[in-house]
Amino acid sequence: EDVRAAKRAGATFGVSPGATDALIAACEEEELPLLAGAATATEAMRLLERGYDMLKFFPAEASGGAPALKAIGAPLPQITFCPTGGVSPDNVESYLSLPNVLCAGGSWVAPKKLIDAQDWVGIEALARAAAQSGKAG
Repeated sequence: EDVRAAKRAGATFGVSPGATDALIAACEEEELPLLAGAATATEAMRLLERGYDMLKFFPAEASGGAPALKAIGAPLPQITFCPTGGVSPDNVESYLSLPNVLCAGGSWVAPKKLIDAQDWVGIEALARAAAQSGKAG
């Protein structure tokens, strides 16, 4: 139901911290592209078998960070990732330097404090700074 509601609200893609068969089926039924989350090689391989070769790596830092993602990439070079979860301005470059990382994301770009204050100029400045690192946002 969440997928249908998102699609009705105008979503053009979905992002999930993980991927269940039901979620994948709902996204496929609604023709909603999904950036499915994976934290292990097994999860990544299962998603690859289903045709997903661009994945969210979540929770990135708790799952071993850039070294873990580098290790997963060695036997699975056909998969690219967007790490999130513990990614920050202090460690984003360690992710972005990996060949299997297309982009990275983090809540530092739009922190709750700035959202609550409706400080859109501040959020824009953070987003521009993140974009300067090449692939982060």
